[in-house]
Amino acid sequence: MQQLLDSVKSLSARERKALAILLKRQGVNLYGVTPIARRETPAASALSYAQQRQWIIWQLEPHSAAYNIPLALRLHGALDVEALRRSVEQLIERHETLRTMFEQQGDEALQVVHPASQFALNVDQLALGETVESYVDLDVQRPFDLQHGPLLRVRLLELSEQEHVLVLTQHHIVSDGWSMPIMVDELMQCYQAASLGREAELAQLPIQYADYAIWQRNWLEMGEQERQLAYWTQQLGEQQPILELPTDRPRPALRSCDGARLNIELDAALLNTLKALARQQGITLFMLLLASLQTLLHRYSGQADIRVGVPVANRTRSETQGLIGFFVNTQVLKAEFGAQTTVADLLQQIKQTAVQAQAHQDLPFEQLVEALQPQRDLSRSPLFQVAYNHQSEGHNEARELAGLRLEYQVSDKHTAQFDLTLDTCERQNGLAASLTYATDLFDATTIERMAGHWRNLLSGMCRDVNQRIADLPLLSVEERQNTLRDWNHKLAVYPSEHCAHQRIEAQAARTPQAIALSLGAEQLSYRQLNRRTNQLAHKLREQGVGPDVRVGLAAERSLEMIVGCWRSSRPGARTCRWTRITRRIA
Repeated sequence: MQQLLDSVKSLSARERKALAILLKRQGVNLYGVTPIARRETPAASALSYAQQRQWIIWQLEPHSAAYNIPLALRLHGALDVEALRRSVEQLIERHETLRTMFEQQGDEALQVVHPASQFALNVDQLALGETVESYVDLDVQRPFDLQHGPLLRVRLLELSEQEHVLVLTQHHIVSDGWSMPIMVDELMQCYQAASLGREAELAQLPIQYADYAIWQRNWLEMGEQERQLAYWTQQLGEQQPILELPTDRPRPALRSCDGARLNIELDAALLNTLKALARQQGITLFMLLLASLQTLLHRYSGQADIRVGVPVANRTRSETQGLIGFFVNTQVLKAEFGAQTTVADLLQQIKQTAVQAQAHQDLPFEQLVEALQPQRDLSRSPLFQVAYNHQSEGHNEARELAGLRLEYQVSDKHTAQFDLTLDTCERQNGLAASLTYATDLFDATTIERMAGHWRNLLSGMCRDVNQRIADLPLLSVEERQNTLRDWNHKLAVYPSEHCAHQRIEAQAARTPQAIALSLGAEQLSYRQLNRRTNQLAHKLREQGVGPDVRVGLAAERSLEMIVGCWRSSRPGARTCRWTRITRRIA
């Protein structure tokens, strides 16, 4: 094998491709067993599959900021502005993605790496009435021009001689969440060296992102795409269900990507309890939290097949570990719920699904969409409508370097790529979480209530893993009180020795012409009500309805709905108390 590797290094790209085709016939993927090669020329080159999808999205929505990646750092201490400028300049020179732009040549989109040039860093001051938050938000919401760039914006806000805010905003086509800590680490190393009048000694990058994009296409074409696609098509099946969450407003025909975010804090005690449960079940905290989200969606929607989009770093090759670029991929993880599914059952199901997905994480999401061909709907994202992202450790802790103290400034993009996205991040003092939601669909109060229900589910899952998912507590004590008692408060006390339908029969005998029901211009007397309910009761008996048989009722608000409610129980069918109904639907 080593002899093969040494021989491949001396081959041109064309010769390497010819050899790969020959080896494929023998079941060997050359690109999977050899290092990623550098491009032979700096000419325009193909996009990665993830970049290709971003390019299409940008062409459809060039004024959207939904795919901007923001980072704001508050710098405390005496800042050497020139050292910071040189540090950014060195970073741009080091990573080709930070000086890459995109163009369409015929049917093919290409990425073009521009030569490094001198970087200018302007220092801003707050305008009258402007706040730091509004300054950051304004920059974060500015769209990028992928054709003309630059696709990294750097702005420095001076609050005083001892306090500044550095805002770094990138477009997703050249970066991802994994890239941001790399950028901050290298920027700080460069700044520390520059402030001392030296050049930072950073390890040479083995490849650039454009090299990876070419390798990815070759590697997938030589059999890997076929292998991984076979798994995902079998896993997800032919039918692609749409998650139907109850919304505050009708879904618009075209998504606007307008969004907001609700921050959630779970204390250290609950986090430790969750970790203990995960260890007991032989799963990761990520798997447990994913299961809790899918449970929440199942209980809200009533659907048995719940699918959630989960990003994966997709940096399985060692050459990609230190690069700034768009590597992240999206997987669709599904959970199936049955009437008797317990918490323990669900956790083991999620574990198996996640482990198998990890072994098939390289198939580009774009190719999965193309293969499954879900029904196109401009009001929804394909294959999943809710996403989940977990960080096992926070990269946003305060840091001290070269006389500066760095703190991460939280910013809100006011955009939502999906109906709902849950983000979680482990910290020493607990679990930081947030729900980003589409404001076209949801009100803030709805999301706040949903966050409370998620907390209740987490606590319930920790108490007993052998209980059914259907029996997990969703409502808080206060919500249950409102639903079962306050909203259902009786104004009169009725005798309990007779059932409701018996009391109606007695009333019909006493006052047959009196009005029993009224809705708008429609009215029913007690005699008419009793006759209709008797007719329905006999009809149900003919259909085989008897003791312990549940009867479903589907009706608009009407007199017929009341008739159905009263008489569905007459043949002996089982009726549900409000407590049981509440537990089932909430």
